[in-house]
Amino acid sequence: MRVSVPRDVLAQYRRFSLYNSPYVAHDGGCAIDLYPETDVAPSPVAGEGLDTRTVEAPPKPYAATHDHLLLIGTDTHVARLLHVKPWVEPGETVERGQEIGELVRAGFFAPWVPNHVHLGFREPDVNHYRASGSLPIDVAVDPEPLPWDGTGTVVEIGDTWARLDAPAHPDPGGHFVGLESNGGVLDGGFPHYDCGGLLGGRDDRRDHGGCRFGSRRDVARLYRAGKRGPSSGDRTILRQGRVRDQTRRRGDRPGSRRGRHGDC
Repeated sequence: MRVSVPRDVLAQYRRFSLYNSPYVAHDGGCAIDLYPETDVAPSPVAGEGLDTRTVEAPPKPYAATHDHLLLIGTDTHVARLLHVKPWVEPGETVERGQEIGELVRAGFFAPWVPNHVHLGFREPDVNHYRASGSLPIDVAVDPEPLPWDGTGTVVEIGDTWARLDAPAHPDPGGHFVGLESNGGVLDGGFPHYDCGGLLGGRDDRRDHGGCRFGSRRDVARLYRAGKRGPSSGDRTILRQGRVRDQTRRRGDRPGSRRGRHGDC
């Protein structure tokens, strides 16, 4: 059974990603990362607060020592939210879009990954605390593929990223876009994560670097062939802004494929 995240939910966030992570839940598209405009998280679901837990995070000099799990019961599923210090108590009613907590930058994050809400869904009668077991996710939008020749001028830099002036978003804030590949939109960290995904695209399946990929409905896993393309970095689906090439600096390493949660 798949869970679809509606268009109006995604519109609350400046970008989203199903596959831009080294953790196991993202490998099969069983989790989605949602990137808010600010450090306060709007809820992607409506329901009732079920439980909260605080867990130790891997020690990183740039990160908080603890992360948080928030469980919200919806009409059909239990939503699992990570990386949010919750303002919601068990038994409290939660509305979609309600401010539910402050984003936490925990040690599960690689240094180049921006703050975000991790969202997954479980059936009501299963274990909601273990790392594996979330349901596959679909997104109810068709991101526009933007062709890119791998070139551009650096217009802004941070400690772990550089922002280019190309390709430019054709309608900032209006709809989601991403880098084009095989008729779809790339989603993932290339080449520093083992796999990524392709949203949309042609119905035919192809192999790339030993991993198969196809349309959004036939979840796309792709890519580590050992070849470095014209650029490397995290490819997420943007609603506004320009390409942000979050390239690793020398010596940085991606997080463990199976962290404490296993699904960040």
